[in-house]
Amino acid sequence: MRAVIFANGVLNNLQNVHDIILPDDLIIAADGGMTHCQALGIKPSIVIGDLDSLDPDYLKSLQTSGTEIISYPINKDQTDLELALHKAFDLGSDEILVLGALGARWDMTIANLLLPASPEFSKVAIRLIDGHQEIILLRGRGELTFNGKKGDMLSLIPLGQDAYGVALRGLEYPLEDDVLKFGATRGISNVLLEDTATVYLKKGLLLCIHISKD
Repeated sequence: MRAVIFANGVLNNLQNVHDIILPDDLIIAADGGMTHCQALGIKPSIVIGDLDSLDPDYLKSLQTSGTEIISYPINKDQTDLELALHKAFDLGSDEILVLGALGARWDMTIANLLLPASPEFSKVAIRLIDGHQEIILLRGRGELTFNGKKGDMLSLIPLGQDAYGVALRGLEYPLEDDVLKFGATRGISNVLLEDTATVYLKKGLLLCIHISKD
């Protein structure tokens, strides 16, 4: 099952959101992400969070129409997006798209980028989408193939430690069983030579950012 979560950050390219969502997707609004759903005319199956920034009358109308409202106290240990991710995972999602997770606040943006690195989400593919940019975490040992267009950009950023056994196929700057150092920028701004490229990793974590030309 695939879930789409609306977070409360900046949502770019609103006109493309309807093209992303599939009929069978589970739609979850993480608290203020409900405002994006409202603006787009999308009815979520679940609204989750402390609900401190939402119109009570609108929430009531959603609940009446079948949306599940899950309320948490404002003083809690997890962000609304983390709660939404756990809910999607608990319901059986093996792929989660997150929209609106970036841009509003630096602290929240950094935290949201790191959420996929949690061991609790090791068995689910989490993709953060921001307009023409898509961010996904690669765990070693593993591989990811990116489908795009010739000239697209792909950047690789190690998280927490060095990334070992990195091999790249279909990119302008190839690597073979190499190491990308944590805190260094060697993996930034690679370019697709054709419409697909593949990244292989033996050990570590790689944050992969695919930036489409259009």
